[in-house]
Amino acid sequence: MFPLRDTIPSSRFPAVTLGLIVVNVVVFLAELSLSARNLDAVFSQWGVVPCTLTGSCPGRLRLSGGLLAVAAPPPYLTMVSSLFLHGGWMHIIGNMWSLWIFGDNVEDRMGRGAFLSFYLLSGLAAGALHVAFNTRSPVPTVGASGAIAGVMGAYLLLFPHARVVTLVPIFIFVQTIELPAVAFLGFWFVSNLWSGLGALVASTRAGGVAWWAHIGGFVVGCLWALPLRRRTAPQRPWYAPEDTRW
Repeated sequence: MFPLRDTIPSSRFPAVTLGLIVVNVVVFLAELSLSARNLDAVFSQWGVVPCTLTGSCPGRLRLSGGLLAVAAPPPYLTMVSSLFLHGGWMHIIGNMWSLWIFGDNVEDRMGRGAFLSFYLLSGLAAGALHVAFNTRSPVPTVGASGAIAGVMGAYLLLFPHARVVTLVPIFIFVQTIELPAVAFLGFWFVSNLWSGLGALVASTRAGGVAWWAHIGGFVVGCLWALPLRRRTAPQRPWYAPEDTRW
C-alpha cells in the first residue's frame, strides 16, 4: 500500500515539516556527489553502528575523504546525524513523502517547536531500540524512518477519524482506496512488528530494514500524543466537506 494523501488539511503552514524535508534532500544530494568508497565512509562515521555504541566491535574500519566524511562525530551524536542520511532514491522518497502526508497535521496540533523536539526524540528512541536489539551489529543504520514512525504514531492518536487515500494493488490492477487512518497505520505497525519478530528469529547480521527502529519510533509517538489528545478539543469529523481537499 502506498499513501497518496490524508483527508485532514492543516490550518497553518507546516514550516518545520517542510524544513526537515529540505534538509534531508540537501544532504541526500550531497551524498550523490560522493564516490562509493566515500559514501561508505559517511555511513560508517555518521550512521548508527550498534557495536560502536555498545563497545562490542572487534575493530572499526575508518575511511576518510569526501564531503561529510572528513571527521567522525562522537558515537552518541550519530543517533541524530543518521536521521538525515538515506541509502537511495526510494528510501528518501518514501520517507519524505510519508513525512509530508502525516507531519503537517501533527505539527499543526503540537506547535512548531514542540514538533521539532518530538521528531528528534522519536528518532533517538527509534535508534536506541534498534541498538538494543542489535548490540553487536557492525552494519551502519541510516534514515529518518524511526522519527517518521513517531510522527505516524502521533497521527494515529491525534487524528483517529482521518482517512488516508491509498494506492492498493489488487491482482494486476492498482486501485485508489480511502482507508481509515486507524486501519492504514495499524496495518503498517503490525507488519513492521511481524517483520521485526521474524528478524529476531532469523538472527542475521546482514543489512536491511531497521524494523525495531520503526516500532520504537511509533510507540514513542503514540505515548507522546496521548496526553496531548486528552487536553485538546475533538477534531472535525473526517467526512466534513472541507476535509476533502488536497
